[in-house]
Amino acid sequence: MARVEKLVQSMRRNPRGDWTIDDVRSICRAYTIDCEAPTRGSHYSLKHPQIAGRLTIPARRPIKPIYILLLLDMLDTLEPQ
Repeated sequence: MARVEKLVQSMRRNPRGDWTIDDVRSICRAYTIDCEAPTRGSHYSLKHPQIAGRLTIPARRPIKPIYILLLLDMLDTLEPQ
C-alpha cells in the first residue's frame, strides 16, 4: 500500500504528470474500485459501491489532468475501510 500512497501523493502534487492507465488501475486495485476495461472504444469505466455514478477515463497517454483530479475527488469521497 505504501507504493500506492506515494503514487496518490504524487498525483496530488502534479496532476499534469505523465500518468498512464496502469497507474490508475493500480490505485483502483488498492481502493477496491472496479476498473472496467473498454469492450468497445477507449475509455475505462471506474465505479465503487459507495459512490453514485461512474468516472470514465480515456486510455490515451498521457491522461489529461482533469481526469486525474476527478479520480482524486473520487478517492476523497470514499469512506475509510
